Amino acid sequence: MTLKRKLMGAVAGVAMLTGAQGALADGHSLTVGYFLEWPMPFQFAKVNGLYDEALGTTVNWVAFGSGTEMSAAMASGDVQISVSQGVPPFVVATSGGQDLQAVDVAVSYAENDNCVVASGLEIDKDSASELAGKKVAVPLGTAAHYGFLKQMDHFDIDVASLDVVNMNPPEGAAAIAQGSVDMACGWGGALRRMKEHGNVLLTGAEKEELGILVFDVTTAPADFVAENGDMLAKFLQVTAEMNEMWNEGSKQEEMLPVIAQDAGMELEATRETIATFEFPSVEDQLSDKWFGGGSQEFMKGVAEVFVEAGSIESARDSYSSAVNTAGLESVQ
Repeated sequence: MTLKRKLMGAVAGVAMLTGAQGALADGHSLTVGYFLEWPMPFQFAKVNGLYDEALGTTVNWVAFGSGTEMSAAMASGDVQISVSQGVPPFVVATSGGQDLQAVDVAVSYAENDNCVVASGLEIDKDSASELAGKKVAVPLGTAAHYGFLKQMDHFDIDVASLDVVNMNPPEGAAAIAQGSVDMACGWGGALRRMKEHGNVLLTGAEKEELGILVFDVTTAPADFVAENGDMLAKFLQVTAEMNEMWNEGSKQEEMLPVIAQDAGMELEATRETIATFEFPSVEDQLSDKWFGGGSQEFMKGVAEVFVEAGSIESARDSYSSAVNTAGLESVQ
């Protein structure tokens, strides 16, 4: 099966589920998707019941393996909000007809999403052309997939010359450790494990110089956003307070053990991972760099890369309606 057919199959599956989006699962509880091994300040509030208290309802939390899985869960109505969904899977879903909206910038992490080449190959950025014909584990339709495509384009490597296998990051980490793939792409704890068995081709700073921005957004079905604006604003308020607490610095040692346990990580691994993250303030999120226009332009660019690669059929004319700042504006 070609790379395009693999990804388009996922898009079609999501599109078939649209129409079930929106209302709360049972009228009384809220279900939110997130990632394990992806430590973020919001988890301090998650563990301590601060979301339940602020929203006046039970918040159920469900862990996912990729942003494409989040899209499918929101399409089926099983999940109302997804925290830290990668922009590429969000773009894939919205380009395929799913009516999702990004409601905040969850995290920026250029150093924590990358592709790792098996150390035995001794391939670096100066010999990247030797990757041709190699087997690569890539979570299709994700930020890692987008970064992979952009890096291959930079190194003038024809993706069709590679054996691309769709694997979530934990699977890719296991595969490169076992020697069953030559390169694996992913993020978070899985990326850290990948690096134990190989090296990256480009650093985060080098990727940013190529225009490979790496950030996640909090997303929700558009009808849920429209029908539950007050609830969403309260959710974003708690998230913003946790980010502010983390960014201020004095509470980090109190927050870290709680975040680590909830993320399913060791304390020091959590410390190392979260140190590579940036959590923009509400004011920053509403600036031109992010939701004031920059994010929407970036989404269009991501879509065009996927179209050119044959991963999706077409891009939307504009992604401005895929961003909804009403919740953030209420928080501000």
